[in-house]
Amino acid sequence: MAENKIAYSPVGTTSCNDYVYLGGMIEMRLKEMLSFAKMEQLLNSGSAENAARLLTEAGWPNMRGMNRTEIDEALNERRKAIFHDIACVVPEDEVVEVLRLKYDYHNAKTIVKSEAMGAAAGDICSDMGRVDAKKLKAAYDESDYRFVPSALGKAMEEAKSILAKTQNPQMADLVLDKAYFAEMMELCENVEPNPEPASFICAPEAQDPFMIRYRRLLIDSANLRTCVRCLRMGKNEEFLRSALIPNGTVSAERMAHSAMSGEGLAPMFTTTPLQEAAVLGMAAVKGGSLTKFEKECEDAVLRHLTNLRMMYFGPELVIWYLSVVETNITNVRMILTGMQAGVAPDRLKERLRETYV
Repeated sequence: MAENKIAYSPVGTTSCNDYVYLGGMIEMRLKEMLSFAKMEQLLNSGSAENAARLLTEAGWPNMRGMNRTEIDEALNERRKAIFHDIACVVPEDEVVEVLRLKYDYHNAKTIVKSEAMGAAAGDICSDMGRVDAKKLKAAYDESDYRFVPSALGKAMEEAKSILAKTQNPQMADLVLDKAYFAEMMELCENVEPNPEPASFICAPEAQDPFMIRYRRLLIDSANLRTCVRCLRMGKNEEFLRSALIPNGTVSAERMAHSAMSGEGLAPMFTTTPLQEAAVLGMAAVKGGSLTKFEKECEDAVLRHLTNLRMMYFGPELVIWYLSVVETNITNVRMILTGMQAGVAPDRLKERLRETYV
């Protein structure tokens, strides 16, 4: 149990009852979450200043008069505070760590790429990970990972070695991507599943614990994007196979073969949350909108989490809520900075992610 964590149930086996207090807390906080309709209201307010005023009235930080950098700082502080509050009461630390994990690996990629380009990494590193970004950079520079999670340290060292041999940041990225999902698997396996009744209708993999299924969905989404990008760039099947992450719902082997054989991606996802994303992905390969495809990949995951949230008081609720928090913050940043830059409301609306609240 993390430092400063508050216990609301007796020590013992975790069950959905352990999440009841957390569920009430989240329900209260949903009042500050912005629905898509409220996002449209911000877009139609006439100016970034008016939008910032409406946000303040809705319980958000006062961002009136702030420039882009100040807006980023205010929104990052909001995210940090919410994650901290949830981490203090969630029965299982791994549930929040799964979401923090991506920031560690984002920082790792940024540090590796910055070395390749001879640029500073600090401005685009996140402070949301488990490891302070400056400490991670120092560990990388000194090849001393004693105070870094073992899997992350090994992946950074391997990425550094590959970068030195190949001078190809993309190859180093592949190492970090695979390490990210491997470490996520360890965290997900440590979260005790809700006691759900067995189903004789669903496929066996559909009866796996939520956190395992959630990881598979993220892998499917990442692999689908990789396929579309590789096809658009004219990469060969060997490269695609090396880039795909194993252990998704759809096997990497099958995905690579289908993508390159002309069979297409859509048939593999017809009964999954990524069905529409796969259709848009094939359209993007043929010259359609890549932005629309990538937006649907993100929307599909949150839409799936929203459906589960209505059924369970467990890790599903926490992952859904923190995902909504991140989507809200992404949209608000896009609206305020976009309006400041003079981007038309209609164009901004096309880029907004669904919030499902």
